[in-house]
Amino acid sequence: MIVRVPASSANLGPGFDTLGVALTMWAELGLVDPDEAVDDGGVPEGARRCDQHHPASIAFARCGGTGEVWERCSIPAGRGLGFSGAVRVGGGMLAQAQRHGAGGVDDSHRAEVLSVVSELEGHADNVAASLYGGVVATADGQVVRVPLALDPAVVVWIPSFVTKTDESRRSLGGPVPFADAVFNVGRVAMLVGALAAGDVGALRLAMQDRLHQPARLAAAEPCRAAIDAALAAGAWCSWLSGSGPTVAAMCSVADADDLAAAMPDDGRVKVLRIDHEGATIEAPYT
Repeated sequence: MIVRVPASSANLGPGFDTLGVALTMWAELGLVDPDEAVDDGGVPEGARRCDQHHPASIAFARCGGTGEVWERCSIPAGRGLGFSGAVRVGGGMLAQAQRHGAGGVDDSHRAEVLSVVSELEGHADNVAASLYGGVVATADGQVVRVPLALDPAVVVWIPSFVTKTDESRRSLGGPVPFADAVFNVGRVAMLVGALAAGDVGALRLAMQDRLHQPARLAAAEPCRAAIDAALAAGAWCSWLSGSGPTVAAMCSVADADDLAAAMPDDGRVKVLRIDHEGATIEAPYT
């Protein structure tokens, strides 16, 4: 069996640790064939075996899996696109498929994966998006899919440098002024409403933030420049993906290539869509 898990962009604007979106870039995970596991055998072409310290292997074991795991992944690590969350979700779902069969993994088993992987990851917004797909809101272990009245392109600008989430979070800290709390609550409410209503005109305002992006962007000027470039080129909205350094922007599918061409030259640009399926269990590989 292969578990296929989408990337994610979390901390959507004002939705720090609460909002995430699944994107069409994937990690695939499966079980190493023990009869062919010598010299990196027992895995499909392009895959690599995960050692016991790999986040997928840890999640696999925590969810009751036995054996070795392989990984084949197009999600870059350390770039704010949910690599660690996606492979952890993949490990957890692979363990459930091993225990219950590909057709026996139900909502209760997904909820178990969410609980385990959220604890390992330290927050749930990115893993919930990768697990359930679409745009999700999370709080206290509960997940709600945000209804979408639009199906945009998501243009991501990926610079060459990496961000360590733990270090990035340590730059936040300190009491939040009452006015900033009200500012973000209002933007989160507007963001969810705009996505549900398809009101693209409200998205630029709704994606504003005072909790985490200002501190993170102060230490990554190229990311601030990329957000400014996206908005100047007509993006509906733009935000720092996860803890960065990737910058994401939302626009119509028809405008995606023009927006991609307007992004700064000091980064790779990909045009993605929202993944609406989340983690899936697919047929055995050949």
